[in-house]
Amino acid sequence: MSQLKFRRLPKHIGIIPDGNRRWAVQNGLPKEAGYEKGLEPGLRLYEICKSIGIKELTFYGFTQDNTKRPSVQRIAFQQACIKAVNMFVNKDGSLLVIGDFYSPLFPPELIPYTKRRTFGNDAIRINFLVNYGWKWDLNHLTNYDSTSDNISTRNFLESIASADISRVDLIIRWGGRRRLSGFLPVQSIYADFYVVDELWPDFRPEHLYDALNWYETQDITLGG
Repeated sequence: MSQLKFRRLPKHIGIIPDGNRRWAVQNGLPKEAGYEKGLEPGLRLYEICKSIGIKELTFYGFTQDNTKRPSVQRIAFQQACIKAVNMFVNKDGSLLVIGDFYSPLFPPELIPYTKRRTFGNDAIRINFLVNYGWKWDLNHLTNYDSTSDNISTRNFLESIASADISRVDLIIRWGGRRRLSGFLPVQSIYADFYVVDELWPDFRPEHLYDALNWYETQDITLGG
Protein backbone atom coordinates (compact mmCIF):
# COMPACT_ATOMS: atom_id res chain seq x y z
CA MET A 1 0.00 0.00 0.00
CA SER A 2 1.43 3.35 -1.03
CA GLN A 3 1.93 6.23 1.37
CA LEU A 4 -0.10 8.32 -1.10
CA LYS A 5 -3.23 6.45 -0.04
CA PHE A 6 -2.98 7.90 3.44
CA ARG A 7 -3.95 11.53 3.92
CA ARG A 8 -2.19 11.75 7.28
CA LEU A 9 0.31 9.40 8.89
CA PRO A 10 1.35 9.22 12.54
CA LYS A 11 4.99 10.10 13.03
CA HIS A 12 5.42 7.67 15.91
CA ILE A 13 3.59 4.37 16.44
CA GLY A 14 3.74 2.38 19.65
CA ILE A 15 3.33 -1.40 19.33
CA ILE A 16 1.97 -3.59 22.15
CA PRO A 17 2.40 -7.13 20.74
CA ASP A 18 0.10 -8.99 23.11
CA GLY A 19 -1.30 -12.51 22.91
CA ASN A 20 1.82 -14.64 22.45
CA ARG A 21 1.00 -17.00 25.34
CA ARG A 22 -2.65 -17.31 24.35
CA TRP A 23 -1.61 -18.08 20.78
CA ALA A 24 0.67 -20.86 22.04
CA VAL A 25 -2.07 -22.43 24.15
CA GLN A 26 -4.56 -22.27 21.26
CA ASN A 27 -2.03 -24.07 19.09
CA GLY A 28 -1.27 -26.82 21.60
CA LEU A 29 2.12 -25.44 22.63
CA PRO A 30 3.53 -24.47 26.02
CA LYS A 31 3.01 -20.81 26.81
CA GLU A 32 6.68 -19.92 26.52
CA ALA A 33 6.73 -21.09 22.89
CA GLY A 34 4.58 -18.14 21.85
CA TYR A 35 7.30 -15.52 22.25
CA GLU A 36 9.42 -16.96 19.44
CA LYS A 37 6.39 -16.76 17.15
CA GLY A 38 6.19 -13.03 17.77
CA LEU A 39 9.54 -12.24 16.18
CA GLU A 40 8.79 -12.45 12.47
CA PRO A 41 5.66 -10.23 12.71
CA GLY A 42 7.78 -7.45 14.20
CA LEU A 43 10.18 -7.50 11.28
CA ARG A 44 7.31 -7.49 8.78
CA LEU A 45 5.67 -4.55 10.50
CA TYR A 46 8.95 -2.62 10.51
CA GLU A 47 9.40 -3.14 6.77
CA ILE A 48 5.91 -1.86 6.05
CA CYS A 49 6.27 1.16 8.33
CA LYS A 50 9.61 2.08 6.80
CA SER A 51 8.19 1.80 3.28
CA ILE A 52 5.22 4.09 3.95
CA GLY A 53 7.19 6.74 5.82
CA ILE A 54 6.62 6.16 9.54
CA LYS A 55 9.41 7.99 11.38
CA GLU A 56 9.49 6.13 14.70
CA LEU A 57 8.39 2.76 16.10
CA THR A 58 8.42 1.63 19.73
CA PHE A 59 7.95 -2.06 20.55
CA TYR A 60 6.89 -3.16 24.03
CA GLY A 61 9.29 -6.00 24.82
CA PHE A 62 8.78 -6.96 28.45
CA THR A 63 8.03 -5.08 31.64
CA GLN A 64 9.43 -5.34 35.13
CA ASP A 65 6.06 -6.79 36.14
CA ASN A 66 6.38 -9.48 33.46
CA THR A 67 9.46 -10.82 35.20
CA LYS A 68 7.19 -12.18 37.95
CA ARG A 69 6.01 -14.89 35.55
CA PRO A 70 7.35 -18.48 35.82
CA SER A 71 11.08 -18.65 35.10
CA VAL A 72 10.66 -20.69 31.92
CA GLN A 73 8.49 -17.92 30.48
CA ARG A 74 10.80 -15.19 31.73
CA ILE A 75 13.80 -16.80 30.06
CA ALA A 76 11.80 -17.26 26.86
CA PHE A 77 10.76 -13.61 26.56
CA GLN A 78 14.23 -12.39 27.50
CA GLN A 79 15.70 -14.50 24.69
CA ALA A 80 12.99 -13.33 22.30
CA CYS A 81 13.89 -9.70 23.03
CA ILE A 82 17.57 -10.40 22.35
CA LYS A 83 16.68 -12.02 19.04
CA ALA A 84 14.28 -9.22 18.15
CA VAL A 85 16.87 -6.50 18.69
CA ASN A 86 19.50 -8.48 16.76
CA MET A 87 17.09 -8.79 13.84
CA PHE A 88 17.20 -5.02 13.46
CA VAL A 89 20.97 -4.70 13.63
CA ASN A 90 22.18 -3.62 10.19
CA LYS A 91 18.65 -2.73 9.11
CA ASP A 92 18.13 0.88 8.06
CA GLY A 93 17.35 2.94 11.14
CA SER A 94 18.55 4.00 14.56
CA LEU A 95 18.11 1.51 17.37
CA LEU A 96 17.58 2.13 21.08
CA VAL A 97 16.75 -0.17 24.00
CA ILE A 98 15.15 1.46 27.05
CA GLY A 99 14.85 -0.29 30.41
CA ASP A 100 16.49 -0.83 33.77
CA PHE A 101 19.83 -2.18 32.60
CA TYR A 102 21.26 -2.17 36.13
CA SER A 103 18.90 -5.02 37.00
CA PRO A 104 20.10 -8.65 36.61
CA LEU A 105 16.83 -9.24 34.73
CA PHE A 106 18.00 -7.01 31.87
CA PRO A 107 19.68 -9.11 29.14
CA PRO A 108 23.36 -8.10 29.20
CA GLU A 109 23.57 -8.74 25.44
CA LEU A 110 21.40 -5.63 24.92
CA ILE A 111 23.45 -3.19 27.01
CA PRO A 112 25.34 -1.91 23.91
CA TYR A 113 22.00 -0.68 22.55
CA THR A 114 21.01 1.36 25.59
CA LYS A 115 22.67 4.22 23.71
CA ARG A 116 21.10 4.90 20.33
CA ARG A 117 23.01 3.33 17.44
CA THR A 118 22.41 3.99 13.76
CA PHE A 119 22.64 1.31 11.08
CA GLY A 120 22.46 1.98 7.35
CA ASN A 121 20.51 5.14 6.62
CA ASP A 122 18.60 6.76 9.46
CA ALA A 123 15.24 6.01 7.84
CA ILE A 124 13.33 5.22 11.01
CA ARG A 125 13.88 5.29 14.77
CA ILE A 126 13.30 1.88 16.39
CA ASN A 127 12.85 1.64 20.15
CA PHE A 128 12.49 -1.47 22.32
CA LEU A 129 11.18 -1.34 25.89
CA VAL A 130 13.04 -4.11 27.74
CA ASN A 131 12.71 -4.66 31.49
CA TYR A 132 10.79 -1.39 31.35
CA GLY A 133 8.61 -0.03 34.13
CA TRP A 134 6.67 3.21 34.19
CA LYS A 135 7.69 3.82 37.82
CA TRP A 136 11.34 3.20 36.92
CA ASP A 137 10.99 5.68 34.05
CA LEU A 138 9.39 8.42 36.14
CA ASN A 139 11.66 7.87 39.12
CA HIS A 140 14.35 9.65 37.15
CA LEU A 141 12.37 12.82 37.88
CA THR A 142 13.79 12.82 41.41
CA ASN A 143 16.52 15.12 40.09
CA TYR A 144 13.98 17.38 38.41
CA ASP A 145 13.43 20.71 40.21
CA SER A 146 9.68 21.28 39.98
CA THR A 147 9.99 24.56 41.94
CA SER A 148 12.32 26.17 39.44
CA ASP A 149 11.24 29.43 37.81
CA ASN A 150 12.45 27.98 34.51
CA ILE A 151 10.06 25.01 34.37
CA SER A 152 9.24 23.90 30.84
CA THR A 153 7.73 20.86 29.23
CA ARG A 154 11.03 20.28 27.46
CA ASN A 155 12.97 20.24 30.74
CA PHE A 156 10.44 17.79 32.20
CA LEU A 157 10.69 15.42 29.25
CA GLU A 158 14.47 15.53 29.31
CA SER A 159 14.42 14.33 32.93
CA ILE A 160 12.74 10.94 32.44
CA ALA A 161 14.65 7.77 31.60
CA SER A 162 12.94 7.47 28.20
CA ALA A 163 13.78 11.04 27.22
CA ASP A 164 15.14 10.00 23.82
CA ILE A 165 11.74 8.62 22.77
CA SER A 166 9.39 11.15 21.21
CA ARG A 167 5.67 11.69 21.80
CA VAL A 168 3.57 8.77 20.52
CA ASP A 169 0.81 9.55 18.02
CA LEU A 170 -0.80 6.11 17.69
CA ILE A 171 -0.63 3.01 19.88
CA ILE A 172 -1.73 -0.33 18.39
CA ARG A 173 -2.34 -3.22 20.75
CA TRP A 174 -2.88 -6.79 19.54
CA GLY A 175 -4.73 -9.42 21.52
CA GLY A 176 -7.98 -7.59 22.28
CA ARG A 177 -6.98 -6.11 25.63
CA ARG A 178 -7.95 -2.48 26.09
CA ARG A 179 -5.30 -1.15 28.41
CA LEU A 180 -1.90 0.55 28.13
CA SER A 181 -0.15 -1.68 30.69
CA GLY A 182 2.25 1.11 31.66
CA PHE A 183 3.38 1.87 28.10
CA LEU A 184 5.39 5.15 28.09
CA PRO A 185 2.96 7.17 30.24
CA VAL A 186 4.49 10.55 29.39
CA GLN A 187 4.87 10.07 25.64
CA SER A 188 1.42 8.45 25.35
CA ILE A 189 -0.48 11.32 26.93
CA TYR A 190 -2.18 12.33 23.66
CA ALA A 191 -1.83 9.07 21.74
CA ASP A 192 -4.78 7.54 19.92
CA PHE A 193 -5.33 3.91 20.95
CA TYR A 194 -6.33 1.19 18.47
CA VAL A 195 -7.03 -2.42 19.45
CA VAL A 196 -6.63 -5.45 17.18
CA ASP A 197 -8.57 -8.45 18.47
CA GLU A 198 -6.30 -10.99 16.75
CA LEU A 199 -3.26 -12.23 18.65
CA TRP A 200 0.16 -10.79 17.80
CA PRO A 201 1.63 -13.97 16.19
CA ASP A 202 -1.30 -13.84 13.74
CA PHE A 203 -0.24 -10.38 12.53
CA ARG A 204 -1.38 -9.43 9.03
CA PRO A 205 -0.53 -6.19 7.18
CA GLU A 206 -4.25 -5.39 7.11
CA HIS A 207 -4.12 -4.89 10.87
CA LEU A 208 -1.72 -1.98 10.40
CA TYR A 209 -3.56 -0.56 7.40
CA ASP A 210 -6.88 -0.65 9.27
CA ALA A 211 -5.28 1.17 12.21
CA LEU A 212 -3.85 3.84 9.92
CA ASN A 213 -7.17 4.32 8.14
CA TRP A 214 -8.88 4.69 11.54
CA TYR A 215 -6.22 7.15 12.67
CA GLU A 216 -7.02 9.39 9.72
CA THR A 217 -10.56 9.83 11.05
CA GLN A 218 -9.48 11.02 14.49
CA ASP A 219 -9.62 14.66 15.53
CA ILE A 220 -6.11 15.54 16.65
CA THR A 221 -6.27 18.55 19.00
CA LEU A 222 -3.52 17.80 21.55
CA GLY A 223 -5.81 19.36 24.14
CA GLY A 224 -6.33 22.57 22.17
